[in-house]
Amino acid sequence: MDEHEYIKIAVLDSNIEAQLIESILTEQDIPHRMRSFHDTAYDGLFQVQKGWGTIFAPPSHKEEILEIINTVRSQDQDIE
Repeated sequence: MDEHEYIKIAVLDSNIEAQLIESILTEQDIPHRMRSFHDTAYDGLFQVQKGWGTIFAPPSHKEEILEIINTVRSQDQDIE
């Protein structure tokens, strides 16, 4: 699939969340790309304000990815 057909799916909250979701998507062969908001010139300032980064994927996988993100976030809240 052409990367130009990817859309913004969600903003991820942290590096740990991004790593976990990336591993799940890779394991399930779901095409995706992640873009961090980290900017070395500003030493990660934008990540504090906006979240870790954004996940992009084909529109056909949007609901599946959102479900995975919601599951990861709900499990994280159960731990707290």
